[in-house]
Amino acid sequence: MAIPKIASYPMPVQALDNRVNWQPNARRAVLLVHDMQDYFLDFYDRNSAPIPELIANTRRLIDKAHALGIPVVYTAQLPEQTPVERGLLQAMWGPGLTAQPQRKNIVAALAPQPQDIVLDKWRYSAFQKSSLLEMMRNQARDQLMICGIYAHIGCMMTACEAFMNDIQAFFVADALADFSAHEHDMALRYVAQRCGLTILTQTLVAGLQAALPASMTELKSLIAGSLKIPASELQDEDNLLDWGLDSIRIMSLLENWRRAGLDITFMALAEQPTLAAWWALLCRREPSPTAGA
Repeated sequence: MAIPKIASYPMPVQALDNRVNWQPNARRAVLLVHDMQDYFLDFYDRNSAPIPELIANTRRLIDKAHALGIPVVYTAQLPEQTPVERGLLQAMWGPGLTAQPQRKNIVAALAPQPQDIVLDKWRYSAFQKSSLLEMMRNQARDQLMICGIYAHIGCMMTACEAFMNDIQAFFVADALADFSAHEHDMALRYVAQRCGLTILTQTLVAGLQAALPASMTELKSLIAGSLKIPASELQDEDNLLDWGLDSIRIMSLLENWRRAGLDITFMALAEQPTLAAWWALLCRREPSPTAGA
């Protein structure tokens, strides 16, 4: 049975009562943009609620993550899946995206950037048959900010699995969409009371603060995550440019560290592109006159 056409409904605008009071931390977080492919959005009227709010708030979260050096991970179903690969999804939902492979792309307004990660999506949870958990553990990140579609299916299942792996799930109430207001609300209530924290986009963005790495180990994990390699492969004196660290990634790090109060220039990083040299610069911790501006 295919997904039915989805009627418009208002996006939630109030936070729920949560059982936990976790605080988002840019050094610990990963942003997950869940299944925001044209195929899935085609079941909505894109000009009607909740879709404009969904796209605008997700865009805001992505921009904030990029500015703070938070990894952005997308999930996307493959346009071609064998019956074995599709498994029980075939019985529950029919052929899905395999029937319309031309609609496989992430919606253009949220298109991934070169530094972002796009994971193949196989089952409801983004952790299933993917490297998401391994990636987060390699980078010592234990917070997952979840936005996308559909709230009561893949998004909620991902939050549950995050909880079962001791990862704090931040379920962004007004950066999700669902089959109906009722199912959207059900997902929010379940997460708030059983496996995560529901939060509004504005609150999450305000709560995320730029932060400097607290140790050489944390710096190494940050850089390794940007390069998508295990931290154990990096040596303190390695030339990070030889590892593929380009100017876009350096600028992203630079902007984050400046917001955290470090007075530093692009040339200072580019002239000595090693972990040892960068850690020495970070240890200076000189306050920038524009920090917090």
